[in-house]
Amino acid sequence: MLSNPYVKIARPDHWIKQLFIVPGILIAFFLVPGGVDFNFSLVCSLILGFLGTCFIASANYVINEYLDAAFDQYHPTKKNRPVVSTNMKKEYVYLEYFMLAVLGLILAWFVSFPFFITDLILLIMGILYNVKPFRTKDIPFLDVLSESINNALRLLLGWFIVTNSYLPPISIVLGYWMFGAFLMGIKRYAEYRMIGNPKKAAQYRKSFQFYNENILLISSVFYALLSVFLCGTFLIKYKIELLLCIPFLCLLFCYYLAIAFKEDSAVQKPEKLYKEKKLLIFLVLFAILFAILLFIDIPFLSNLLDDTLIGI
Repeated sequence: MLSNPYVKIARPDHWIKQLFIVPGILIAFFLVPGGVDFNFSLVCSLILGFLGTCFIASANYVINEYLDAAFDQYHPTKKNRPVVSTNMKKEYVYLEYFMLAVLGLILAWFVSFPFFITDLILLIMGILYNVKPFRTKDIPFLDVLSESINNALRLLLGWFIVTNSYLPPISIVLGYWMFGAFLMGIKRYAEYRMIGNPKKAAQYRKSFQFYNENILLISSVFYALLSVFLCGTFLIKYKIELLLCIPFLCLLFCYYLAIAFKEDSAVQKPEKLYKEKKLLIFLVLFAILFAILLFIDIPFLSNLLDDTLIGI
C-alpha cells in the first residue's frame, strides 16, 4: 500500500515530524496554573490531536508535491517522486487533498476550538506556501519563514491539547519559530550545495535565484542566534535552572550545521536524521539534562535575577 503513488505523495513517513508538538505539551504541563490532570479525556485529545495534525500535514504534502512537479524534475533525487515520474490524475490528487484536510479538521474539532483554529491555520499556511498567486516558497527569506512558522504552530497545537484556557509565552513561541527557521535555512543550504549549479538550482527552486551559499549560511546563523536569545528569555523568566541548557543548545545548533556539510546531507530530509546516531545520542542526553533541571532548584542562580548592585 505504501508503494501506491497516491499514498506516497501524502508522505506518511513524514508523520514523525509531528513530534514537534511534544514540547508544547510539556511546556503546558509545566506552566499551566494549578497543574494538569492526566486523565482519559487528555489521552483522547492527544490521540485525536496527533492524528488530526498528521492528516493536515499530509494534505499540505499532497498539494506541495503536485504543484512542485514541474520544478522537482530539476532536483537530483526529487525527480523520482511519483508526481514527476508517473501519470497521476489531477482529480484524484485534489480529492485526496480535500479528504485529508476535512478529516484532519474534523479530528481537530473534537480536541478544542483553539486547537481546531491552529490546525486550520496550518492548512492555510500550506496553501500560502504552495499555491499561486501567493506561493511564498518562491520568495527569498519568506520561503524559510513561512514554512518554519509551522514549527510555532505545532508548539501551539501541543499547548492546546493540554489547555484552552491560557496562551503560551510569546518568547518560547517565537523562539521555536526561529529554531524551525534555522532547520529550514540549513536544509536550503544543503540542497543548494548538493545541486552545485546556481542555474539548475534556480530552475528547481525560484528563491535560489537570489540566494548563494553565503547568504543561506549567514541567514541560518541569524535564525539560530534569535532562537537562542528568545528561548533564553523564556527560561530566565520561568525556570532559571534551565538556563544551564543553553550552552548545550548552542552545541546542538553547531553539530546540526556540521551535518549540513556532509555529502548528500541528511538535513535535506529531516525524516532520515535517525541515521545520524551521534545526533540522536546528543538529543537524548540533552533531554535528560533538561528533565533534571526542570525538577531541581539551584538557589545561587536566582542571584542572576537580582537587579541591585553588588557592593565591594
